[in-house]
Amino acid sequence: MFLGTHTPRLDQKGRLFLPAKYRDDLSGGVVITKGQERCLYVFPVKEFVRITDSLAEAPVTARAVRDYGRILFASASDQTCDGQGRVTVPAALRAYAGLTRDCAVIGANTRLEIWDAQAWSDYEAEREREFAHMSEEVLPGVL
Repeated sequence: MFLGTHTPRLDQKGRLFLPAKYRDDLSGGVVITKGQERCLYVFPVKEFVRITDSLAEAPVTARAVRDYGRILFASASDQTCDGQGRVTVPAALRAYAGLTRDCAVIGANTRLEIWDAQAWSDYEAEREREFAHMSEEVLPGVL
């Protein structure tokens, strides 16, 4: 489970430090791909394989399945952290998420998300107002 908000910076080569407390969990490699709301998803390889298996079982005749899979897989990049815990974010993914220097890496349960720091701040401020009302829609009876 990935938790918290971290604020690393991209270096000039497009590398980003992933949170130190998760480096062991990510030591087998990661897959970085486009996420919703113009962020990037960072999955441990095992979790990406699980998602891949689930999508493989979905009906290819469903247009939404085809569309989602095409974007997810076409933009995916498998990466390994270097000795210092950095991962390279490919240029096309940096452009998609609007990443320049200041980033926010947030824990999102089974994945990390990489956001432009200002975009994350704006998103969080907007969604926090709705957060109190979401629990009964998203998790009825759980919270």
